[in-house]
Amino acid sequence: MDFGLVLQTDPPASRVVSLMKRAERNGFTHGWTFDSAVLWQEPFVIYSQILAQTDRLKVGPMVTNPGTRTWEVTASTFATLNDMYGNRTVCGIGRGDSAMRVAGRRPNTLARMSEAMKVIRALGSGREADLGGTVVRFPWIAPGAELPVWMAAYGPRALKMTGEEADGFILQLADLYLTEYMVKAVKDAARAAGRDPDAVTICVAAPAYVTEDDSPAALAHAREQCRWFGGMVGNHVADLVAKYGEHSAAVPDELTAYIKSREGYDYSHHGRAGNPDTRFVPDEIVDRFCLIGPVDRHVEKLTALRELGVDQFAVYDMHDAQESVIDAYGASVIPALNS
Repeated sequence: MDFGLVLQTDPPASRVVSLMKRAERNGFTHGWTFDSAVLWQEPFVIYSQILAQTDRLKVGPMVTNPGTRTWEVTASTFATLNDMYGNRTVCGIGRGDSAMRVAGRRPNTLARMSEAMKVIRALGSGREADLGGTVVRFPWIAPGAELPVWMAAYGPRALKMTGEEADGFILQLADLYLTEYMVKAVKDAARAAGRDPDAVTICVAAPAYVTEDDSPAALAHAREQCRWFGGMVGNHVADLVAKYGEHSAAVPDELTAYIKSREGYDYSHHGRAGNPDTRFVPDEIVDRFCLIGPVDRHVEKLTALRELGVDQFAVYDMHDAQESVIDAYGASVIPALNS
């Protein structure tokens, strides 16, 4: 199993670079960041520094979207980084939650997502792409260029499209039931489209918080540091409920039921411990969606995720124990999963 580290690009950028270097030293293979231009610093500028100061780490957004950058610019940025550092990027892409809504726009449609993925992958891999009637190709791109595109998804149509079109699937929660349900949906769609379902890389991303023991006090603190995640996922869940309704056969109750007490969301606290808009998230959801507790609990849950077909676990590291979690994973968790 591969491991990734997910960070927000809060200033100073030097700290983001430092944590990514620490992650590589501890056996992480991927470095991911948020991509929301109003809320955080520009990630692609920081990727250049991360790549320059690491040897093997692959980087990318979790996730970018097709609405805040033109597609040829997105592809050119990835292709330039790959030309400089050797095919060490992954284009994680989604509809756009904070990036679009903070700028007063609606998240992108799936149709637009499909078009964008095709264009970005083709241009980033040195092939031609049609930009709405104008066919272009980067004349400077070197042979051997490649740009995998991984799609974030929750809903049935998005899961189907991921299986049919994407190189990878990003699932932003670590619940075992929902992981099994959604991985199956993606792989079934890939198979129905005539693709090899095992060729779709499966990445589960969620907060991880390692405690010294499983005492009530330690677990309570860990939950409070990770409760924000249920609120972030809840933004996407609210969109699904609005589209399909409550108790829909299209979306499992295990995903949607917990947002009944959700009242609103202020993106100024997005992805941060202590987010006041996530008080509605119950302890049960924190435990299901995240990895908290001593090392052995992390190993147990990650082993179960691996058995469900998960290829990479990406650690959302937004809490008060960033360095210690990276080190604990490097010392104990990653070796246990890859021994």
